[in-house]
Amino acid sequence: MKAAATRVTREFSSVEQPDAWIRRMLALIDLERAAEVEETGRLLDQSSGAQLEARGLSILRLAVAEEEAALGGRVLVTFEKTTGELLPPARMQPGDIVRVVPQNPADARRDARASAAPPTGIVWKRTPRSIAVAFDDTLEESAGEGALRLDRVANDITYRRMRGALERLAGARSGRPAQLRDILLGERAPRFGAGGSFAPSNARLNPAQAEAVRFALDAQDAALIHGPPGTGKTTTVAELIKEAAARRERVLATAPSNVAVDNMTETLAGSGVRVVRVGHPARLLPGVVALSLDAQVASHPLTKAARDVRRELARMLKRLRRERDRTARRALRDAMRGLRGEIDEIEAAAVKAVLDGADVILATCAGADDAVLARREFDLAVIDEAAQALEPACWIPILKSRRVVLAGDHRQLPPTIISREAERGGLGVTLFDRLMARAGPALSRLLTTQYRMHRAIMEYPSRMLYEGRLEADAAVAGHLLRDLPGIARSEFAETPLRFIDTAGCGYDEETEPEGESKANAGEADLAARMVEDLAALGLPAGAIGVITPYSAQVRALRDRLAALGPDIEVDTVDGFQGREKEALVISLVRSNDRGEVGFLADVRRMNVAITRARRHLTVIGDSATVAREPFIAGFIAHCESQGAYRSAWELR
Repeated sequence: MKAAATRVTREFSSVEQPDAWIRRMLALIDLERAAEVEETGRLLDQSSGAQLEARGLSILRLAVAEEEAALGGRVLVTFEKTTGELLPPARMQPGDIVRVVPQNPADARRDARASAAPPTGIVWKRTPRSIAVAFDDTLEESAGEGALRLDRVANDITYRRMRGALERLAGARSGRPAQLRDILLGERAPRFGAGGSFAPSNARLNPAQAEAVRFALDAQDAALIHGPPGTGKTTTVAELIKEAAARRERVLATAPSNVAVDNMTETLAGSGVRVVRVGHPARLLPGVVALSLDAQVASHPLTKAARDVRRELARMLKRLRRERDRTARRALRDAMRGLRGEIDEIEAAAVKAVLDGADVILATCAGADDAVLARREFDLAVIDEAAQALEPACWIPILKSRRVVLAGDHRQLPPTIISREAERGGLGVTLFDRLMARAGPALSRLLTTQYRMHRAIMEYPSRMLYEGRLEADAAVAGHLLRDLPGIARSEFAETPLRFIDTAGCGYDEETEPEGESKANAGEADLAARMVEDLAALGLPAGAIGVITPYSAQVRALRDRLAALGPDIEVDTVDGFQGREKEALVISLVRSNDRGEVGFLADVRRMNVAITRARRHLTVIGDSATVAREPFIAGFIAHCESQGAYRSAWELR
């Protein structure tokens, strides 16, 4: 299998002089930053609302459904569609910056003439029907008049922090940062200890997981934990962190996304480890807000002392407003300045006390550059989901630590790159990619027992992408829909896998009028029928998922499935990474006489799609088109060998 991503990885995994690598990365992140600003700005200025929504940059026809106070004096505003329908697919995830503008162009022009900058906030949470955004202040009354539009806007902070990390790396001529730079860029070999015995505190770890933890603890410089889908990577990473903390190591745990960091936080918090989650509270899942630095500082005894000083400051301010004597006013101002300094000192001491009391500090890779962590050093940096992180972002936590462990799977989706030039230049090749390509067996341990999929679903990706080394745990190896309570007997209930071939049915793909995304009406109809059949078995709606590579097909499928309610999740492949469902239907969409497969040419996207299913997987596609991609052709052959191939003609 000669995937383009594999070829690029090999090209950039060869040894490159550190200074040359840093110069290349600086140029590439500048290209990516410029591409994001240009794309976002151009599209927002020149595209219609419908085009923006089709591209996932905007959500139209919104109204304020709720407004409430949030942590740190912020205001949490929940938006819903004025029509009551589900939100469309959009590139708006928790942590993204968005702006609120009137949907009516005349209102938008009026605000522009008034030089009123649109209010911006941070996405806090998304549900199928609503999106919650945290603002620093309440919205103006005019913002609640008429239909509103949310636009995703470019965020410069992450780019500045990546550039700063690379510049610090370039300036490191000695010490631990320079050593790690040389090791991770191939100038020196990583070192390992004697490999002593290890008894995990979690007795449920399987042998491969326990070995991965032992190996990572033994690494003096760097190690990789390779976790294919469903193999318990987060559990393994949590055990590594707990063991390192028990050894009195200072641990910085990071990941590229807020959701991944929050998952680690929740896992660790339940194990008795003292954790502090650094980051804007609006970017955190509700279950970890109480563990955030803001929340823990707010409840610290020192902060309560600062409240007394603030009350005294407020009293002085009232006196100042009444005082007419110039000398007395000057004395009051001096005293108030002193109180403000005292408040700053108390709050800084509270922050320090909370951080000093933590066993583990957690943040996103970019968040590790937060000012509160500026002068802190760590014994161990753990980067989860490292195969989804841009390499310059990984260097932010690495430069704060004496050694690093990266956990992830380079056979799943990579970071999203906007600039084609930056991608061709190697920005999409992650640190995890490079190290696996150069020294995978010596530097990594593979998790081999998976706890999600029926063996028939697992076998093909295992053989093609994981050297056939994956094994299904006995609890899942043969599980089927029929084993769930209240499920009627049928082919669906008895069968873990099938491919439905639409070749010759005339189900042609179409490009949506308002964008470049693809849809296939015939496939959407067939996929909807399959979902209706699953629901008719008695399977709960929340146990069913529908995946497709294209947002236009997501919209088509949601329209057809609306009558079944909002609990049946329909999303893109990218939106489903890290998720799972008992039963899954995949619509591949592509059907053309040119043999073009688009997104499906990336083997990693197909791997993610296939491996989301637990007990049943149905894949729908036109073999005359999609089998031009060798990985998909092999999957169809695998289905045939399992007696799981059906022609769509049989289902008419």
